[in-house]
Amino acid sequence: MSNVSCGIVGLPNVGKSTLFNALTRKQIPSENYPFCTIDPNVGIVNVYDPRLHVLSEQSHSQKIIYATVTFVDIAGLVKGASQGEGLGNQFLTHIRETDAIVQVVRCFENDDVIHVAGKVDPLQDIEVINLELILSDIQMVENVLLRLEKQAKSKKEVIPTIEFMKKALAHLNQSQPLRRLTLTPEEESFAALYPFLTKKKVLYICNVSENDLPSMDNALVQRVRDYAATEGSRIVPICAKIEEEISQLDENDAKEFLSSLGLKESGLDRLIKEAFHLLGLITYITTGEIETRAWTIQKGTTAAAAAGKIHSDLEKGFIRAEVVSYNDMIHYKGRVGAREAGKARSEGRDYIVQDGDVILFYHN
Repeated sequence: MSNVSCGIVGLPNVGKSTLFNALTRKQIPSENYPFCTIDPNVGIVNVYDPRLHVLSEQSHSQKIIYATVTFVDIAGLVKGASQGEGLGNQFLTHIRETDAIVQVVRCFENDDVIHVAGKVDPLQDIEVINLELILSDIQMVENVLLRLEKQAKSKKEVIPTIEFMKKALAHLNQSQPLRRLTLTPEEESFAALYPFLTKKKVLYICNVSENDLPSMDNALVQRVRDYAATEGSRIVPICAKIEEEISQLDENDAKEFLSSLGLKESGLDRLIKEAFHLLGLITYITTGEIETRAWTIQKGTTAAAAAGKIHSDLEKGFIRAEVVSYNDMIHYKGRVGAREAGKARSEGRDYIVQDGDVILFYHN
């Protein structure tokens, strides 16, 4: 899970390209990624974390390496994509390959920017995209059922999967995404074996106008917020136009500009953090003279598995992890001070790593 990816989708004229352009300006230069040619429609961006700066100063590190999120600009979604309209099938394949969906919806009125449907209605935009994903999932379930029902004549063990698929199909046929369907742990395990589009987590980006700053709230945003709550999704209100302006400024000018608008942080930083949390991710930190680095793991990861993120040999030869919380690292001015104060804990391979743990691994 070291490189998580979110597919950005949205109908024409909702501000998706503006937002993506701003994101890619924040992109890590490709020379920082050996052997990696970044596609024009892919942006790898840092998850900005101020803790790394503080630890880096403490350790006199030569460099800082942030956790990252990859954003994929998924073009070509129009009504009828599941039937191959626009770049239909290609578009659906691109979404299948991402971990989550970031849907940009228009929450601003502007007579100069024509809405594709003739009027601004964010919920209708969401429904258009949802429907294409639902139709694609229906197609997949029907194909899987055909195959499984043939197998069931000789293999009785496929029957529980067939039952799950029928339940999923009935739900999809009511125009409901699978993330709204309550499943048993066994059904969840069946679902995990198939690349369902409507099971992916979704973050709704409400694109607002400059007039809505700094609160970034209006009646359209509220409608999306209520809708998202019904399926356990979240929203991030953003003014894409302002984000594009900010992305062209250097760090100090950007801070001043944000502050003049009454904002503490950029919408892109909020989006990146939300995308990270949406996928149940946390970071632990390693720090030393060479580098201070954030490592991305799923919540609930053990110390041994976390060590394996650095190198598989660390997981195999794991002896113990010396863990100091970030706050203790700062309070006791580093690992040595934390040890002297009895704040450096020795943890075994099954210890569940917490966000912000600063870890030193001992191994054979």
